[in-house]
Amino acid sequence: MSWYSLEKRQAYLQDQSRRQPLPPFEPNQRLDDPALYQPSPELADAINVALRLGLPLLLTGEPGCGKTQLADHIAWFFNLSDTLVFNAQTTSSATDLFYQYDALGHFQYSQNNSEPLSDEELEHRFIRYRALGEAIRSKRRCVVLIDEIDKAPRDLPNDVLDAMDKLRFYVPEIDTWYDTTPENRPVIILTSNSEKNLPDAFLRRVVYFHIDFPKPDKMLEIVGAKIHDLDAAQLKPLIDYFYGIREDRSLKLKKAPATAELLQWAAYLRDAAFPITKLNNPDRLNDAERHLLQTSFSILAKTREDLGELRKRLE
Repeated sequence: MSWYSLEKRQAYLQDQSRRQPLPPFEPNQRLDDPALYQPSPELADAINVALRLGLPLLLTGEPGCGKTQLADHIAWFFNLSDTLVFNAQTTSSATDLFYQYDALGHFQYSQNNSEPLSDEELEHRFIRYRALGEAIRSKRRCVVLIDEIDKAPRDLPNDVLDAMDKLRFYVPEIDTWYDTTPENRPVIILTSNSEKNLPDAFLRRVVYFHIDFPKPDKMLEIVGAKIHDLDAAQLKPLIDYFYGIREDRSLKLKKAPATAELLQWAAYLRDAAFPITKLNNPDRLNDAERHLLQTSFSILAKTREDLGELRKRLE
C-alpha cells in the first residue's frame, strides 16, 4: 500500500479537505527480538570462553552482521537487565566510559545561585553515568556493549581493560569512588569494524572472534525466524537474489548489503505484497512489480553509486 503518492498530492492541491492523517507505524518486533538471534556454534564457544575467564569478548565482522545484537542476546539469555551501551567516538576519553560531567551547566548554575550545591545535588543535576560506570555502580551482573571501539583514541581500549581489572572508578567532582565485587563483574562485549589496528597489549587481554557472513542455508534460517509468515519456498528466491548481488563481481558496490539490510528488505517486500517467487526470473515481472523492486533497492544500497549499480543490474 502506498500512503504517499504524487497522484494524492495533486488531488490534495485541488481539495485539501481530502488530506489523510499520517498512518500509524507498526514495527516488526521480531526483527530486533534478542531471543531470535542465532549465533553459530563457534561464536557460542567464544562466548563461553569469555564468560569463564571474565574477559571482554571482541567481535569483528562486516557492518550489519549482528555484532551489536549479540550483547542483547546474552542479556536476554541470562535474564539480565537491558544492555548498557557506549558508542565510542574519535573524541572519547577514559572518563567517558564511566560518567559525563556537565561543567558548563554547573558553571551557569553557580553564576545564578549563591547557595552551593551539596555533592548529592551536584551529582543529581550535573553528572550522568555512562555504560561502564553504571554497570559498576549498580553492583549487579549486566552486559556492557562498547560499540566500534576502533573509532576511539588508541589509549581507550587499554583504559577499558584497566577498569575491568580494578572494577572501580573515581568521580573527582564529588570526591567519590564507586566499585563493585568480582562476582558482579560486567560482561563486556566490544565491537570493531577494523577501521584501524587495536593495541597489541589490548588484544592480548581479550577473547577474539570474527563473525563470518552466514552461508545461504543459514541465512534462510535467520530470515525465516525473523520474517515468520514467509515460508522457505518464498524466501529462497529472495535469498538467492540477495547473494547474487553480493557475489556479482561485475557490480562495483562500495558497501555490499548485509544481514540487517536483508531483513528490512524482506519485511518491506512482504508488506508490499511483492511476488517474491518471481525473483527466480525477474523477466517475469510486470512494470508495476519491476518498479516496486527497483524502489526497494534503496534499502540495500547506501550510496548513490550503489543504487545505480543495483538498478542497472535489474535492467
